Amino acid sequence: MKQYIFSALSALAITAVVGCSTTKSQTSTKGFTPLFDGKTTTGWHTYGKTTAGSKWEIQDGALYLNSKGPRNGGGDLVTDKEYSNFHLKYDWKVSPGANSGLIYYVHEDKAKYGATYSTGLEMQVIDNEGHPDGKYPKHRAGDLYDVIKSSSEPVKPVGQWNTAEIISKNGKLEHYLNGVKIVSTTLWDENWKQLIAQSKFKGWENWGTFKSGKIALQDHGDDVWYRNIMIKEL
Repeated sequence: MKQYIFSALSALAITAVVGCSTTKSQTSTKGFTPLFDGKTTTGWHTYGKTTAGSKWEIQDGALYLNSKGPRNGGGDLVTDKEYSNFHLKYDWKVSPGANSGLIYYVHEDKAKYGATYSTGLEMQVIDNEGHPDGKYPKHRAGDLYDVIKSSSEPVKPVGQWNTAEIISKNGKLEHYLNGVKIVSTTLWDENWKQLIAQSKFKGWENWGTFKSGKIALQDHGDDVWYRNIMIKEL
């Protein structure tokens, strides 16, 4: 009888683990390629330029946007390479009252599109309570900015590191924050077009339509840190 009870409990435990796997991310880094070496801005440049702006500094193994840096040293950082299907992982933290974002599927053509967000989707990085933008639905940490509100808010207190993930494969998109799936949608179908039509991006030429693009770290004028940035192409 005891053996039967143990076996039943074991089965329930296995079922619970399997059930959680749909909402929890995978912690393995096998097959991932670092996008940031922890020491330099190699592999990155300022949007529309050839080198990285001097406001982006290296601090304790993280890319740090120093808001007090040289006036002309800012701008969003973008990867040298484009990506289509990918699993991206990164850590971020913000100073009190700060705002930033991880922008992806960026089509770099500054003459036509003035900023990274002119074409790219954004996973919001922000102090929810300290920045005015956090008062708006779909503008809070982890949201698909101005398009889809997160299903929950597992964000850590300001000043602590958060781990974020973006998985995009053949139009299926997911956002994870601190191991919890918080956004899930399908890109480029009729429903996606309707979501755009209900957002601030309505009427923006080609916004959210590119199926390959660069990854960007946003300079929103506030202190923000990024580290452990890595990607697996799918």
